[in-house]
Amino acid sequence: MDPQDETSLQRPPSVFEQPEVISVRHGSFGVIDDGDTTGFGGLVETFSLPGASPRPYGGWFDEAVDVIEELLTTDGIARDEAIEKIVVNGDELIITVPREHLRTIARYLRDDQDLRFEMCLGISAVNYPGDAGREFHGLYPFRSFTHKRVIFVETTCPDEDCWLPSIVDIYPGNDWSEREAWDLMGIVFRGHPSLTRIELPSDWVGHPQRKDYPLGGIPIEYRGATVPPVDTRRSYN
Repeated sequence: MDPQDETSLQRPPSVFEQPEVISVRHGSFGVIDDGDTTGFGGLVETFSLPGASPRPYGGWFDEAVDVIEELLTTDGIARDEAIEKIVVNGDELIITVPREHLRTIARYLRDDQDLRFEMCLGISAVNYPGDAGREFHGLYPFRSFTHKRVIFVETTCPDEDCWLPSIVDIYPGNDWSEREAWDLMGIVFRGHPSLTRIELPSDWVGHPQRKDYPLGGIPIEYRGATVPPVDTRRSYN
């Protein structure tokens, strides 16, 4: 398929199965005490991730998924064991995989001639405290210069066992981004050659982009009035 052929880029509108609810927030700004003075205390907001997309995915997406599934079968790996969910959101193809199969999928993307994703553009990590058993998500964008395509692979890990396999030996450019995700989020990347801090001082305690990290701060005085540190003000969740 010619990646420049306009017909190859036509895709059906995004259609999702049942969304995955990860948290429900009650009240304005998540206030959980009686300090809400906004008048929006009865607000209920649901946060969710899109559910799986049904086939056909459209464009080159079906072709890429077919290749990955064929490679899994060749290696004796069940499709449902290695792929948890496939989401087509606009012009993005996102494949969610268990962390145990992340390296396998990464090798397929790099090595197979029909895929040939030569570069991984790092990892974006996010903390969803309400997503029980999957509190940390890692999203990897892979780019193919040969086919002029981008594919996303997502994986998760629980807070109580917070690790992901390193893919630095497969995509060496991920060295710094894995270090950054460990530094700021506390995700341990097993097999990383030198998992050291990259943003914060080496003696820094904790990982400040976690949602449970204390905000800290110092008192501020202005014309005799004192503004207390953020983490000593009224309670927000």
